[in-house]
Amino acid sequence: MQDHSLSIAKPTEGLLSQKIGTSLIAAALLCAIIAAFGQGETQSALFFWLIIVFIFAGGIIFSIPYFKGIPGIKNNGIMHSPATNRGGIAWGIGILMTGFYIILYWFPQYLEGLIRTMDPLSNILRNKASDQWFLYGTLYTLAVIIMGIRFIGKYRSNRYQVLRTLSVMFFQLGFAFLLPAFLLKLNQPEFYFSYFWPLKYSYLFPNDINYLIQSGNIGVFMVFWGLVMTFIATPILTYNYGKRWYCSWVCGCGALAETLGDPYRQNSDKSLKAWKVERWMVHSVLVFVTLTTALLWLNSWKNGTILGDASGLFSQCYGFLIGSVFSGVIGTGFYPIMGSRVWCRFGCPMAAILGLFQRFKSKFRITTNGGQCISCGNCSTYCEMGIDVRAYAQKGENIIRASCVGCGICSAVCPRGVLNLENLAEEGRFESYKR
Repeated sequence: MQDHSLSIAKPTEGLLSQKIGTSLIAAALLCAIIAAFGQGETQSALFFWLIIVFIFAGGIIFSIPYFKGIPGIKNNGIMHSPATNRGGIAWGIGILMTGFYIILYWFPQYLEGLIRTMDPLSNILRNKASDQWFLYGTLYTLAVIIMGIRFIGKYRSNRYQVLRTLSVMFFQLGFAFLLPAFLLKLNQPEFYFSYFWPLKYSYLFPNDINYLIQSGNIGVFMVFWGLVMTFIATPILTYNYGKRWYCSWVCGCGALAETLGDPYRQNSDKSLKAWKVERWMVHSVLVFVTLTTALLWLNSWKNGTILGDASGLFSQCYGFLIGSVFSGVIGTGFYPIMGSRVWCRFGCPMAAILGLFQRFKSKFRITTNGGQCISCGNCSTYCEMGIDVRAYAQKGENIIRASCVGCGICSAVCPRGVLNLENLAEEGRFESYKR
């Protein structure tokens, strides 16, 4: 008798719990739809608890099978499932996610009922009613936590994977959700301490800096924090640990990609053409945000006499094209089709600048033992950044690609221990393994 599993990784055990978990998540989605059509405005507390309880219970019950059985990374059937291999279910999920982002960013009035369901939590954390961004932040954090639990269950045999997942869950919940809300409750500026320029591009814009400074001592500290993390801490940490310290341990974008996006990591394009497009696009975005920041400061220095009101168009254009369309709609909505790191590969300016450090001035590399490689291809298949890891391993070359985020999955799925993430002396990074 064929086992029709609902799992996004097709384990053979736990079919009942996965069915129950899927049903509860579907119930949460149904409640969200009902709330969005008006019921959330009149019964916000009821629908808040229904959505939260159904999501948490469904996610945890669905994840139970990953914690059972013999430890080890199991991707049985993942390349054949319509939910994870660009099949009909994957396209449906992608369309649903993309549609949600479009409505959230540009037509939030259609989510008013759903936004109101978050009022009880928003009033507790921020002393104010919910808005579209608090709704988004809540759902985003829930996704990272729940799918992070699943991720830990799947990779529980690998200490590195467990620790970095706990890290991104902590930074998303604490630094990107609770702390900004708590600052608002204290009538202070909403500030995200885990995001820096150029990813949080506005934190170096003149208007934002002036606003923070005028907010008092806490605002001054926020400006100081942003400058130190951007120009001092980032180069030092990247030199010693590569871009993984941020992309795989701190960043909220990476947190969602690693947890919610994990079932789709094998869908990243590994072709040479994709690599060429990636390099042009990600560095173009970095140039775009750098020029925008420079122009805004130049215009501010000249009291608006150079660009006038047009200076704001640059930031608005960047915010719309990159901050909304690329990072949100495309970067997340296309997970099921293009893999989990679409934004990180093709659009993130932070990834671009960290990658330049990692490529040319860093101790980090993934060392390879070519003599042990059996060319199984697991490393390349599950590289979310589209790197053909096997090609490097076969030649015994260190992997020092600018795009590598140091997630360590290639090393985790290697059956021969060929790949190791290491922070060694900077000298010798480009040397090949000697048999």
